[in-house]
Amino acid sequence: MTHIRAASDVGGTFTDLVYYEIDDRTGEARHITEVKAHTTPPNFQQGVMDALDKAGIDARQMAFFAHGSTVVINTLTERKGAAVGLITTQGFRDVLEIARGNRPDFFNLLYEKPAPFVPRHLRREVAERMTYKGEVAQPLSLDASEDSEGLDAILDHFRAEGVEAIAICLLHAYANPAHEVALAQAIAARWPEVAVVASHQICREWREYERTNTAVLNAYVQPRASAYLTRLQDALGAKGFGGAFYVMQSNGGIDTVEAARRTPITIVESGPASGVLGAAALGELLGVRNLIAFDIGGTTAKCSLVDDGQVSLTSQYMIERDDRSAGYPIMTPVVDIVEIGNGGGSIGWIDDFGKLHVGPQSAGADPGPVAYGRGGRDATTTDANLMLGRVNPDYFIGGEVKADMAAVEAAFARLGQPLGLDAVQAARGVIRIANHNMANALKLVSINRGYDPRDFALVAFGGGGGMHAAALAEELNIPSVIVPAKASVFSAWGMLMSDLRRDYVQTHAVALDGDAADGITQALAALRDQALDAYAAEGVKPGRVRFDQALELRYVGQAHTVKVAFDHDRLTAEDVARVLADFHAAYEKTYTYALDNPVELVSLNLTAFAAIDKPALPKLATADDPAGALSAARKPDRRVDFDARGVHDTAIYDRDRLPAGATFTGPAIVEEAGTTTVVLPGQRVRVDDYGNLHIETGKAAA
Repeated sequence: MTHIRAASDVGGTFTDLVYYEIDDRTGEARHITEVKAHTTPPNFQQGVMDALDKAGIDARQMAFFAHGSTVVINTLTERKGAAVGLITTQGFRDVLEIARGNRPDFFNLLYEKPAPFVPRHLRREVAERMTYKGEVAQPLSLDASEDSEGLDAILDHFRAEGVEAIAICLLHAYANPAHEVALAQAIAARWPEVAVVASHQICREWREYERTNTAVLNAYVQPRASAYLTRLQDALGAKGFGGAFYVMQSNGGIDTVEAARRTPITIVESGPASGVLGAAALGELLGVRNLIAFDIGGTTAKCSLVDDGQVSLTSQYMIERDDRSAGYPIMTPVVDIVEIGNGGGSIGWIDDFGKLHVGPQSAGADPGPVAYGRGGRDATTTDANLMLGRVNPDYFIGGEVKADMAAVEAAFARLGQPLGLDAVQAARGVIRIANHNMANALKLVSINRGYDPRDFALVAFGGGGGMHAAALAEELNIPSVIVPAKASVFSAWGMLMSDLRRDYVQTHAVALDGDAADGITQALAALRDQALDAYAAEGVKPGRVRFDQALELRYVGQAHTVKVAFDHDRLTAEDVARVLADFHAAYEKTYTYALDNPVELVSLNLTAFAAIDKPALPKLATADDPAGALSAARKPDRRVDFDARGVHDTAIYDRDRLPAGATFTGPAIVEEAGTTTVVLPGQRVRVDDYGNLHIETGKAAA
């Protein structure tokens, strides 16, 4: 008997699906299959169902389904969320308006801060006050008085204004959420239909503006995200699905669909996070601990660094931040990803000064690149790869689409004409600029943070990863590139390799010395108990839960922190000395110097993982005649333009027929249904036992 484990990832252009048939007796995976369907905004669930139908999956056989979606980030960027009302502590109504003074466009005297998601007339106050120690300075009052309009009047005003969701953020609720809990209960009793979110349900860290903004953004997306997940769950149920339904979180773990409905802001970057987790899982399988995960999709390119097997997280995540806007903070753990607007659908264009640019504008899924033949007229990165022969126009998207090469050539002729370039030269220019933009993103997660790219392997995936990775690795002196099996749906595969994950962060500001050890030990124990209770409520036994712990530390007088791992249940005086030494080393690695200043603890970090059964990956069959099998995988050669490396008659390989252990040297192109891998002249390729491509760039490791 077999069952199916499946995962889907909704991207800007395509909705990816990957699934396994699992042998119930051995636990081994069989028939790993990938499917791509067009993304269907605004009804994103339809793209998922289209992918399932295309795969011919019987939903009744699915025991496990994981899902990642762009619905939350799209809701924020497109401003299509709910009308939100904010209730805060008396005197703090304008925290969202005040925000921070860290404007990026420093010399712009006309700079304006980003507009809050909640206008002032929908921001209201209640009488209450907690101290920073969590002690009640003023009891919560919900009645009208000289200083407060009272909760009933606030809710009447919200109803009249069409408010659909209410965010609560009270002063110092990270230290003691009792007033937030009482206020949320009072709102639910008076107005049970409205969505309510309190800041302590999402984060327990100080920084009033960031915490308030996070609560507001969660309330803003909650109705739409909850409705989307409900529609998807109902659509799956109508097909007979009765298995476990999980949603990919931004922190690199999966969680139940019910938890995602309550706090959907935790899935703001769910798709990109799963790709990074997939890269870390692949590295563990292959014994490669240092990786740079690099995902090129239809709209964006995303990269993240995996250091010694550990995925980097940040709680300083921002949306819509650029060189002219401070953006909006979201205080929830997110895989630390650098994302740029350069993907397969990124458009080439010329500015008013006659300079060629690529992105961030994208052709998206509709009309898509010119080659789709759906009316697109602007040349894209994908069109450039077709123009240069790197992508086979007769095997475009696995042969599903016949590339309109006449339209592609005409688009590049139009693009190049103002610059005096022919169509081929314009296509080369688009590839060069796209690679330059992507290389800068890779530098941001490596060189700019004190890491030497020569110490890492580049794991390239997504529909465009394999097309650009070899050139980028050469530019940055990265010695090897790994293009995973099923690279075009690798982010979806990463969801199948992820455990349940919950992150708990608690501000606990004390000087880091022996006197604080007992208090820190007790606070960590309380967080572990909180995590175990939450999992127990969902039927997860304590034996399946493991913890990672860290302390966020800083020098006294500084504003931001460095995280140091701490894995013991109890903090002793000897541990304090070791943690301090680790902090100084980590600080120096990050900032190139260390200080003799005293150190203080700011926050406790606890990550609780609950293990999920994962399929044992099958290996490729060993060929009796490797040379003959490699020859059988070869397709007719074609002329390929490698820009500065010249135009070559190039070997073309069918990836699905490449045997384990196969080796060959570029120039070469490896084709598969969802993507293409470009191997530059002189680079050497090896196929491992699992079907991953290893490209040696010829650059020596440091």
